[in-house]
Amino acid sequence: MRQGVIRAICVSSARGTEKHEITQGRLVENWGLEGDAHGGDWHRQISLLSLARVEAFNASGADVKPGAFGENLLVSGIDFSGLPVGTRLKVGDALLELTQIGKQCHTHCKIYHRMGDCIMPREGVFARVLKGGMVQIGDGMEILPGEDAPRAAVITLSDRCSSGQRQDLGGPLAAEFLEKAGYRVDAKLLLPDERDQLQEALIDLCDRRQVRLIVTTGGTGFSPRDITPEATLAVAERNAPGIAEALRAESMKTTPRAMLSRGVSVIRGRTLIVNLPGSPKAVEEYLSFLLPTLSHGLEILSGQGDA
Repeated sequence: MRQGVIRAICVSSARGTEKHEITQGRLVENWGLEGDAHGGDWHRQISLLSLARVEAFNASGADVKPGAFGENLLVSGIDFSGLPVGTRLKVGDALLELTQIGKQCHTHCKIYHRMGDCIMPREGVFARVLKGGMVQIGDGMEILPGEDAPRAAVITLSDRCSSGQRQDLGGPLAAEFLEKAGYRVDAKLLLPDERDQLQEALIDLCDRRQVRLIVTTGGTGFSPRDITPEATLAVAERNAPGIAEALRAESMKTTPRAMLSRGVSVIRGRTLIVNLPGSPKAVEEYLSFLLPTLSHGLEILSGQGDA
């Protein structure tokens, strides 16, 4: 069923420059729109915006042209901001998958400075190209359901690993365990022990990328640089203490030092965040114990299961 229509296709040859319209383009698998500077091997290969949102903004006197917000595809008939991450969009032979809703604006654009507002940070969405193909103005766009695999993210907190002084072993091991348990790991981040950076990453993964589970490794001990629990609690909306308590209790069967782990487990929106220690041994021990039971809780959290 034809649910949307492409009204403009826009590209820019360099980042930081305004996009311009083209009549047709080629979507390149796992890259983006051919000729656009924002293509690449990452999760924001294509940007999309609803025409209705632009028209409503222009009604206030903005007079914004296609591409001015940085969108690759301007589409009528679909409200992208109301779709969940993971939704798939079919355009001719090409297939897109939504990966992020909105974005954080670190520096205000020309539109914001002129109008005092910009809709892209809250209305724009981003996608990756799962299958390539040609796209042109007037093409229809269909909404398809996303895949069933729950999406997860892994964040390693370590000053030494992030600076290249030591290899990160805990994070890749956590990702491996999650993938074997049926999760799709959408993000693997390696950050220094900086509270602001971790909080920003957690908010982005929960609110914009909408992963169902975030596992952090490292930063849960007594060192002054161990800030993972504090950063996690700062972004939490609800506490889920039973998980952290059960993990410590299980680990206490092996070593009494487990009582020194300060890891927490919390909920933000429909995302569960679980702190793990940084050692590979602890990651293996904790996830082997946790993952077999966790799927039921995540189903309830996402609204798909019964309590």
